[in-house]
Amino acid sequence: MPLNAVPQAAKERAGNLAERIYLQLKDDIFEFRLLPGDRFSEGEIAERMAVSRTPVRQALYRLQREGYLQVYFRSGWQVKPFDFEHFAELYEVRIVLELEAVRRLCARTQDEHPAALEQLKRTWLVQPEQRLQDGREVSQLDERSHCLLVEATGNREMARLHAEVSEKIRIIRRLDFTQSPRVAATYAEHGKIIEAILARRSEEAQLLLKTHIEVSKAQVHTITLHMLHNARQRSMPTPAVKP
Repeated sequence: MPLNAVPQAAKERAGNLAERIYLQLKDDIFEFRLLPGDRFSEGEIAERMAVSRTPVRQALYRLQREGYLQVYFRSGWQVKPFDFEHFAELYEVRIVLELEAVRRLCARTQDEHPAALEQLKRTWLVQPEQRLQDGREVSQLDERSHCLLVEATGNREMARLHAEVSEKIRIIRRLDFTQSPRVAATYAEHGKIIEAILARRSEEAQLLLKTHIEVSKAQVHTITLHMLHNARQRSMPTPAVKP
């Protein structure tokens, strides 16, 4: 056995552990188990996940680099409070990318329509009894569908940037879908957008899409602490850490 085999294996295990902690904490944020402003220590996370502090620290600093957490060297970590102006800017970027995607898709010939559009058609153009009703599931489906729309253009950089933006506004989407009327409205809105794209009615499709996204964007300005705590109560019953 090579002399460095064991240390290398140990590094891989540590890296996998840090990745698992990172994904769990990010999910805690998106699912409201950790709310903006919540504070916690490395020790609390390590104890909850039954791991050492080293992979916890690696995961936390990664989340800090991505803008989800901020660190106070004397008092631990905090979920970054909402920056409403930043969310609004992210939505503007999303709108630009998706409108351009629709324009490109509508400009293609019939034979050039990507399979992704057929997949979106099968997802959203369904009978009411076939629709999903769980807000969390529909939220995930909504995000994936919009990403698929941009991916269908074939521009990998557009798709990568759009995916990054989509992840950063995921919590707004999740809040939006805690309101049951949004589920039915989302099916109806997506259906109209897809039909317009398939018919190559570019201006109509872009207008429908922009209106659809603006509804979610408007949610940014209505967020309150009470709304976030209600969302937490509707999610997993046990909080990740103490607020």
